Amino acid sequence: MKKVKVGTVQMSCVRDKQANFAKAVKAIREVAARGAQIVCLQELFASLYFCDTEDYENFKLAEAVPGPGTEALGKLAAELGVVIIASLFEKRTEGLYHNTTAVLDADGAYLGKYRKMHIPDDPAYYEKFYFTPGDMGYKVFATKYAKVGVLICWDQWYPEAARITALMGAEILFYPTAIGWASSQDDATNQEQYEAWQTIQRAHAVANGLHVVSVNRVGTEQNGAMKFWGGSFVSNPFGRLLYLAPHDREENAVVELDLSETDYYRTHWPFLRDRRIDSYQPITKRFLDEG
Repeated sequence: MKKVKVGTVQMSCVRDKQANFAKAVKAIREVAARGAQIVCLQELFASLYFCDTEDYENFKLAEAVPGPGTEALGKLAAELGVVIIASLFEKRTEGLYHNTTAVLDADGAYLGKYRKMHIPDDPAYYEKFYFTPGDMGYKVFATKYAKVGVLICWDQWYPEAARITALMGAEILFYPTAIGWASSQDDATNQEQYEAWQTIQRAHAVANGLHVVSVNRVGTEQNGAMKFWGGSFVSNPFGRLLYLAPHDREENAVVELDLSETDYYRTHWPFLRDRRIDSYQPITKRFLDEG
């Protein structure tokens, strides 16, 4: 057996970046004290979800990666002996920004970063205004405790991203997330949206035979127009929920994963064995038009 304990930090945010960072540090310390070895923070944990508007002032929230944020988290990781997965607003150079997640190993070493590949543009999610699509490809990080794959929020909806990351050797797939309900929506629409979001990610666990950890923010932002639905969860390699967070409050959790389950499920449900890789070339097309 190869067991590892993951910590999830589902929190609300305020306008003060330092206050959010301090809250995240406190939460990391809490789950580490409870035995967490790998801790994942939500998408853009150090700020409000600023992509609800197209405002040039918000670019001031960005920072270099690696930079001050990763340096502080690296020291914390080394102190606590934990791996930290941290989603940051990256300023690559003047006028070029990314939605980026950094991985700090348990000795504090900066292992690298993943830049969000799929960038949404929807009402209250104007990410194309801020973020250049990732150009580093998909990533797997060999941490002290496990090989982790990291994808970010909108990446969640794309089975290709999960598949490629799994094929690169990820043992756990982490999704830092910021997603919620419009306050104007009815309960039935809200429930349908949340269930689709959870279902697609649990399907990635099943299709690839690996644990999935999804960490979302919670709370009302955007002047009350958006309620982030929380609902962070951990799935085993066959889609079974090992942990589910509430929709309406902050919660930090520690969940033990048995990584040896990947071999069990991939052996008994050999989806990887039976892939017809010779037939998949059409997937690289935008759409299969006739003629």
